[in-house]
Amino acid sequence: MSSVESQQEQSSQSDPSPSPNSCSSFELVDMDAGSLYEPVSPHWFYCKIIDSKETWIPFNSQDSQQLEEAYSSGKDYNRIVPTDGGRYDVHLGERMRYAVYWDELASEVRRCTWFYKGDKDNKYIPYSESFSQVLEETYMLAVTLDEWKKKLESPNREIIILHNPKLMVHYQPVAGSDEWGSAPAEQGRPRTVKRGVENISVDIHCGEPLQIDHLVFVVHGIGPACDLRFRSIVQCVNDFRSVSLNLLQTHFKKAQENQQIGRVEFLPVNWHSPLHSTGVDVDLQRITLPSINRLRHFTNDTILDVFFYNSPTYCQTIVDTVASEMNRIYILFLQRNPNFKGSVSIAGHSLGSLILFDILTNQKDSLGDTDSEKDLPSIFIDQGDTPTLEEDLKKLQLSEFFGIFEKEKIDKEALTLCTDKDLQEMGIPLGPRKKILNYFRTRKNSMGVNRPTPQSPAGANMSNIPKESEFYSSTNGLDVGIGQVPVKYPRLIYKPEIFFAFGSPIGMFLTVRGLKRIDPNYRFPTCKGFFNIYHPFDPVAYRIEPMVVPGMEFEPMLIPHHKGRKRMHLVFFFTCVSELREGLTRMSMDLKNNLLGSLRMAWKSFTRAPYPALQVSETAEETEAEPESNSEKPSDINTEENPVPVKEEAPPIHVGMLNGGQRIDYVLQEKPIESFNEYLFALQSHLCYWESEDTVLLVLKEIYQTQGVFLDQPLQ
Repeated sequence: MSSVESQQEQSSQSDPSPSPNSCSSFELVDMDAGSLYEPVSPHWFYCKIIDSKETWIPFNSQDSQQLEEAYSSGKDYNRIVPTDGGRYDVHLGERMRYAVYWDELASEVRRCTWFYKGDKDNKYIPYSESFSQVLEETYMLAVTLDEWKKKLESPNREIIILHNPKLMVHYQPVAGSDEWGSAPAEQGRPRTVKRGVENISVDIHCGEPLQIDHLVFVVHGIGPACDLRFRSIVQCVNDFRSVSLNLLQTHFKKAQENQQIGRVEFLPVNWHSPLHSTGVDVDLQRITLPSINRLRHFTNDTILDVFFYNSPTYCQTIVDTVASEMNRIYILFLQRNPNFKGSVSIAGHSLGSLILFDILTNQKDSLGDTDSEKDLPSIFIDQGDTPTLEEDLKKLQLSEFFGIFEKEKIDKEALTLCTDKDLQEMGIPLGPRKKILNYFRTRKNSMGVNRPTPQSPAGANMSNIPKESEFYSSTNGLDVGIGQVPVKYPRLIYKPEIFFAFGSPIGMFLTVRGLKRIDPNYRFPTCKGFFNIYHPFDPVAYRIEPMVVPGMEFEPMLIPHHKGRKRMHLVFFFTCVSELREGLTRMSMDLKNNLLGSLRMAWKSFTRAPYPALQVSETAEETEAEPESNSEKPSDINTEENPVPVKEEAPPIHVGMLNGGQRIDYVLQEKPIESFNEYLFALQSHLCYWESEDTVLLVLKEIYQTQGVFLDQPLQ
């Protein structure tokens, strides 16, 4: 008998409580009941590499059942089973799992029946299918013949002992234990062995609804990582999707029970990898300094994406990648979901929202719906009246050629359509020709002066060709080309229903480009809705509504808490927080005064010069006045002096047609702990949207409202 078995017997004798080795009465009853062997119920798992470590994750019960049915059919070698809502395919013959819509390393798939506990954590690891079959056959004989203490050796020379149905252990050979050629023995700490997935602690979800009501493409911002855990856009969108599935069960329960809705599919769009696979990283590495290597690598891989987007070459790569990826995924999605009848929306985080904004503003409606968009005013710059052709020529010091254009009846609109050959035939020399063409073509792309309205498909206008790309223009009522490099924007093969921007710098970029006001009547050519969603402490986010209504000051719309309350409704808690902040402020000011006083006294003793004391107490009182006033406001929730960024009793604010007449800016409520220090949570607030129930619920609410489906109970 081995040392471990003898230790177990000794422990069983010393311990009065029934042990797995002892033949107690309850064990005999259990063994008699278990003498009738029942086959184990298998469950399917797949392996993911997380933090350089293999982790086995169970398929949801619905997918596992489909895989088992395909396996039991006996024709599994060439069988492909879609899983995870159709986002992955499992090749049963290969036992591999492949991503459908994006690039990802293939994962091993395993039909699991027996498990053992890992050494570094409490997660169970499945045995291989072949060895699990050996374990199951041994277990069947032990139960049938009531003969236990079975010892098996795995292909890795590990020892498994089946003491009884309740106690099965796994031993790993200690390194160097068989240096003299001895057989491996059960050494080291034993690990628990379990039979069947129902006996291990693991979360197995039921699965996702088969019906897909709406498709949302999600575009990431700068860098390859999208949150503080340095996860990819795929992983973050997985969280966003999981939160949406939970909220559908809690907030759209009636609609689900009535089978009115299924789910919303969120698919990631990655543009960072194609951009950095162009060879630019190699070029950057040659000129990067060797010092502070990690910081410089982070800058090259992340922050420089903003500069890439302002480069003519790489901006074209980015917009081409985003548009082509969304078109490709959309076509593939329709092929895999032929019964899909829903609409499509798009969402962008950080820089990704700006990319989508620029793409949307440069779309042309080629499906014959241009009548409603012919007369859309443009976003314009506050720079006075548009100069005439004569004034432009005078500015170029080419006034002598105005008579030629007047004789040919050429105005500014016609001049933008003229070629170099046309001007040459008019007798204009080469130098003036180049000046005129360069000036007016630049004006056409950046200022949108007198561009013709796109015609219907019957008009045979080039703008109606679906695959043609255009420069920035005001053809569809947008003038965003000021300060922006000329880039051709691809066409989307669908019309987005709603555009959601998370933590978006759109307002800042438009302002830097020279825009000062958005015409209230402007709307996207092909997209009906636009929601600018941000956290109040997000350092990257900017508002849009003040650019539409610059003469008014008003707060953004407050996004309700997903549980139907305001986070700051706990007046007592908020008052405590405010008093704590006030106390800390006073304490810091007292310390500051004492320190300054000590320094002044020391300085006076050395210099003997009568310096006046700094008057810091008055400034301290002024700074304390603001927290005090702010701390009183939340207690007055139902009054008109409500500090929460929503004035429900105020008259409606008209912010134009960019969101179909609805409000555009929507602000999340900060958590109570975040109110302690805005700067401490600034970075986290820019990355909080992926797991924010409030954000996801707003997205779901707006999407399903377009289908006539509403929340079970309106949120207050």
